Order: sequence, then C-alpha cells, then structure tokens
Amino acid sequence: MKRGLVAFCFPGQGSLEVGMGRDIAAAVPEAMDVFERSSIAAGLDLKRLCFEASEEELVETEVQQPALVATSLAVLAALRARGIKPDFVIGHSVGEFAALAAAGALKVEEAVALVRERGLAMAEAARTNPGSMAAILGLDDEVVERICRRILNVWPANYNCPGQIVVSGETLAVDEACATAEEEGARRAVKLRVSGAFHSPLVARAADRLRPALERVRFVEPTAPFMSTVTARIESAKRMGPLLVEQLTAPVRFTQAAQALIKEGAHTFVEVGPGNVLGGLVKRIDRSVKTVSVSTPEEIDKLEETLASA
Repeated sequence: MKRGLVAFCFPGQGSLEVGMGRDIAAAVPEAMDVFERSSIAAGLDLKRLCFEASEEELVETEVQQPALVATSLAVLAALRARGIKPDFVIGHSVGEFAALAAAGALKVEEAVALVRERGLAMAEAARTNPGSMAAILGLDDEVVERICRRILNVWPANYNCPGQIVVSGETLAVDEACATAEEEGARRAVKLRVSGAFHSPLVARAADRLRPALERVRFVEPTAPFMSTVTARIESAKRMGPLLVEQLTAPVRFTQAAQALIKEGAHTFVEVGPGNVLGGLVKRIDRSVKTVSVSTPEEIDKLEETLASA
C-alpha cells in the first residue's frame, strides 16, 4: 500500500471566521484573483464579506456558503502558487464544491455560483419548513441511530467523528432526541446555531431548486480522486451532479469517508480554508495521521515544512 499521500479537506458551514481570507489575499495575488472572480460569479461582494463583514452578516446561510467556498479556493490558489497539490480531495457538506474545484472537476466560477444558489435554496427551504440541528457527544453511532429510529422526524445528519453525531429534524423531535441521548449516557447534547434542519428530508425543496442548476454543469473527471461524504467512496464525474443534489438531504458521512481515505494511503490531511474543525475531527478518527490547517501565508510555510519532513 502507498503511504504518505496527502488529502486536501475543505470545511463546511460553521467554520467561518471574521476577516477570513484577508491575509492570504493581501499576500498572494492568485488568492485575491479568486475573490474577484468569485464575487462576479456569486453576484456578491465577497471581498468585503470575507475581509470586513461582521459575524452577524456572515452567519446567514446564503452568504456564509459562498464566502466559505471562495476563501477555501483562495487558499487553494496560494497552495498551488507554491506547487503544493493533493493526492485526494474531500469536503464536508458545502466544502464538497470547493473539493471538486480543487480537483478540476468544476471551474472556480461554477463552484461559487452553484454554492450561492445552494445557500439561497437552503435558506428558503429552512424558512418554509423550519427545523433544528444538535450535536450528540459521547455516544456510539448505533445508539444515536436507534434514538432517531424511535423518534418521528429526526435523523442522523453528520457523522463527524467517533462519539460525535449531529442530528437534524423538527425542533421538538430534536429536543426529544437530545433529552433521550442524555438519558442514554451522552456527555452532552448541544443545539447548533443553524437556520434549518439541513441534511434531512425537511429540506427536500432545496434539492429540487438546486437540481436544475447542477444539471446544466458539465463535470470533468477529477485530477485528484474525489472522496464523496455521501457514499464514502471515490466517485467519478458522472456521479457528481446527482450526489450534490442527494447531499442536501443525506447525512454527511465524514467519519466513514476519512477512514476510507486512510485505507487508500492518505497520511496527511490538509484543511484548506478557515478554522481547524476538520483537522480536529480527523485526529479523533485516527490519531496516527498528520493534520495541518491552512488559511494564512504563515500556515502555508508550516505546511511546506511538514510535507518536506513527511
């Protein structure tokens, strides 16, 4: 088996940071170019949003998603400028769009325009069919799945790492699942600051709205294998459009997808974009792998040192 391969991981909603992208864009012309092209593609001033906007403005789903993906792709451009490339790509939820652009399956502009439409679709679905999400900490997956089977209208939504599953559904059902999980011995059950029941059947309207936009896109075979967090398998171009629709109502199987990448020989996971959420999750999935979170020029320097010693 090949060892020491590098997987680029792209974060999802919740990894936003005020001022994200500002330092990398100031230091790397290729990164600034991504923000300029992305702003046109999204019909939003992503430079202002990513460099200057308050958290209150950024947290809105329809703004946060294109802002996150544009920042990840700007950091990616800075990595490419240094000649750093992935052996695999993986994304958490909306991060899959950045992962596909990183692998050349989508153009930057296509990815950001699709994500803007996705954010609008999800925000509309959440207004029409409100719901909640909560992280259940400290229970085995099977216990949380059993709780969700017993309670109507709540489902597993994110398999983040062993002992951390997010559930999604109608607010009263999520509250009941949280109470039941704590009775079953969960360390904590924490409601998330989101506007809807994402990755559940309650946002099926978002999938219906996004499908036509995805059907108009021609996906190219990726230059680095794309690990889907819907199927936890490496997927080809012809599967990408349908999977990005399915992804809206299906659970994010990040645990299983990361484990599959490790079996493929990935030993260094580089989180490309704001925050360090995915790096922390990967470490909980397998302590033997290296993780590096990259969003600033200084962190790219550190990554180069890590890769040189790998």
